[in-house]
Amino acid sequence: MTLEDMCKNKFRELVENGENHSVTEEIPSILTVKTANECISDAMKVSLPQQLWSSLWYEGELCCLFADSNVGKSIYAVQMANEIAKTHSVIYFDFELSEKQFQMRYTDDKGVGYVFPDNLHRAEVNPDNISSENFEEDILNAIIDAMAKYSANVLIIDNITFLNALTEHADAASRLMIALCQIKRNYGVSILILAHTPKRLLSSPITQNDLAGSKRLFNFFDSVFAIGKSAIGEEIRYIKQLKSRSSSIDYGANSVITAQIVKEGAYLCLSHQDMTTESAHLSEKKSENDDLKEEALRLVNEEHLSIRKAAEQLGVSKSTVGRWVNN
Repeated sequence: MTLEDMCKNKFRELVENGENHSVTEEIPSILTVKTANECISDAMKVSLPQQLWSSLWYEGELCCLFADSNVGKSIYAVQMANEIAKTHSVIYFDFELSEKQFQMRYTDDKGVGYVFPDNLHRAEVNPDNISSENFEEDILNAIIDAMAKYSANVLIIDNITFLNALTEHADAASRLMIALCQIKRNYGVSILILAHTPKRLLSSPITQNDLAGSKRLFNFFDSVFAIGKSAIGEEIRYIKQLKSRSSSIDYGANSVITAQIVKEGAYLCLSHQDMTTESAHLSEKKSENDDLKEEALRLVNEEHLSIRKAAEQLGVSKSTVGRWVNN
C-alpha cells in the first residue's frame, strides 16, 4: 500500500466514524502547523539574523563552502573563524590538518606564531578513542559535547567527507544533513560545512552541480558559496555566492569577489582585492577534443590507468588515447 493510499484510508475512516478534529486542537505529530498569519506574527517576535560573514553566511544558518582541493577553502574558513571569534565563541573542527601542520601554516619565517582570539577553539580527532561502530554518531555527539563545554554558538566543520564517507549515497547523505539541521535548530547555532568539488574545468563557471553530492546536499543548506581558481594568476582566487535564503545574491556571476592567497607575517589568508565578473577568471574554453585529450593524459599519468582503461572510460578508441599519450 502506498503512502497516498494510507492517507486516503485514514481520511475515509475518520469521516465514517464521525470524527472531526477541531482546528484549534493540537495534533500529536512531528509537524508544527499554524496559519500563515500566525507564522508571520510569531516570526516578527524573533530578531533579524545578523551577518556572520557579509551576506555569504548569516547567524543561525547551515552554510556550505566548497572548492577543489588545494584551492584555499580551509585557509578561508580559518580566516572566517578568526574574524567571527572576535564577537562569538567559535569551534573549528579540523579533520584535515594535524596540530603540527596547523602550527606551521600560521607561523612566520622567524618561528613566531599568529595569535588567534581566545574565543576560537580548534578540535581534531583523537585516533586512540575512535570506535569502528557508530563512528558518525560518535563524532556528532562529540561535536555537541564540545559545543556545550565551550558555549560555542558558531561551528565550522572541515570537512563533510570526514563526517560521512558515504555522502555520495543519497540515504547516508540525507541522514547526515538532517542530523546537522537538528543540531542547528535545537541549539540555535550557526554551522559552516566545508565540502569538496570533483575535478572541474577552469573554463567553466561554478554551479551547484560542482558540489559533490549536490542533488542530495544543496537543498539542505541555507546558504552556499564556493571558491574558484582563477586563470589570472597562480595565487588568485574568486569567491562566488550560489545560494542565500536570508538575502539576495550579492556575489553572483557578475560580481564575484577577487582574492589572493597571501601570508601576512604569520597569518595565511585570502586577501580581498576587488569585485569583477566570473568570466574574467575563466580560462579560454577548449574544444571537446582538447578536454578529452587533457583528461586522457591525466588518467594515464596521474591515475595510472592503462591506455585501454582510459579509452573505455572516455568513450574513445584505444588508438586515439595511445596517440595522445605517445605525442
